[in-house]
Amino acid sequence: MNVTPFTIAIPDDALADLRERLARTRWPDEINDDDWAWGTRGDALRDLVEYWQRGFDWRAQEAALNRLPHFRADVDEVGIHFVHVRARGGRGRPLLITHGWPGSFIEMRGLVPLLTEGADPFDLVIPSLPGYGFSDRPTRPGFSPGAISALWVKLMQGLGYERFGVQGGDWGAMISASLAQQHAQVVTGIHLNFLSGVFPPAEDATPAERAYFPARSAWVDAEGGYSHIQGTKPQTLAYALTDSPAGLAAWILEKFRRWSDCGGDPFTVFSRDDLLTNIAIYWLTGTISSSVRIYKESRQSPFTLHAGERVVPPLGFAAFPKEIPHPPRDLLARHFDLRRYTEMPRGGHFAAMEQPDLLAADIRALFDAIA
Repeated sequence: MNVTPFTIAIPDDALADLRERLARTRWPDEINDDDWAWGTRGDALRDLVEYWQRGFDWRAQEAALNRLPHFRADVDEVGIHFVHVRARGGRGRPLLITHGWPGSFIEMRGLVPLLTEGADPFDLVIPSLPGYGFSDRPTRPGFSPGAISALWVKLMQGLGYERFGVQGGDWGAMISASLAQQHAQVVTGIHLNFLSGVFPPAEDATPAERAYFPARSAWVDAEGGYSHIQGTKPQTLAYALTDSPAGLAAWILEKFRRWSDCGGDPFTVFSRDDLLTNIAIYWLTGTISSSVRIYKESRQSPFTLHAGERVVPPLGFAAFPKEIPHPPRDLLARHFDLRRYTEMPRGGHFAAMEQPDLLAADIRALFDAIA
């Protein structure tokens, strides 16, 4: 596997084009409400777009990102970008952390010092999914969570890690669980802070399990429109989001508000710079179209668990209170070797950004226990 160092370097003309497009935003009319029930509020988005155009310093963010050790590798003829941070003081326990949508590798920045320093540190590998950010945009279908999990095995073993731990939320959780299911022999342990839509109902379901399925269905009905269009007609959506940076910001901002433990104001949890750095990576790399294809890929080749199936590697699960409905302990224990189930005091879907200390401590506790 050919691994080369990588430096983020966005051309000046791409930044100038972005500023011009932001200045020409065509704003819709709206029905405003306090809880964003109709979607992203115009006043919040206008403020963010104004800051993006006039106050946000991409070059400062780019320089900060480049202080991390970035690489690219060709894995099965797909160029994969990843951050590889070795444990301070020597080789650590290998841990692969995978992001989801609408996030990116930058979600994990707060975890890096917490996991690579101190006693029993980790070597961290944090890749960008195919079609996301600085990884290649696939030119053909076939990149379901299961297929990506096979790529990750080759990436890690190409880096010299024959066995390793896996961690993830959102699509990162699905890919990590699929990796543990399909490649159990290489996985030392699995830590998740999300898992949804993969469980079969059981005839002997406990009350907690029976409550989970209607709660998830109600959430999908109220909040899952984005997933349905991304899972059925992602290309149609892509034209608008690729052409309008304000539209892209609206599409992503709403998810950071709805899915986080922010009390209705995302800027109490996420800085504007962090949110815009994440959004800007989608914009400046032109990858919103390729990123959302994973929803259709997953519908066509879903990762599912079957009745009676057990995933072998030991699991730790961090249940954050404002997460999309997460599976109860009983349901996870039915299909996994569940070693930890931690009810977190605060936090939501973007746990690595919202509560990095809590998440890092729980990751450490799992891998300490199974060492």
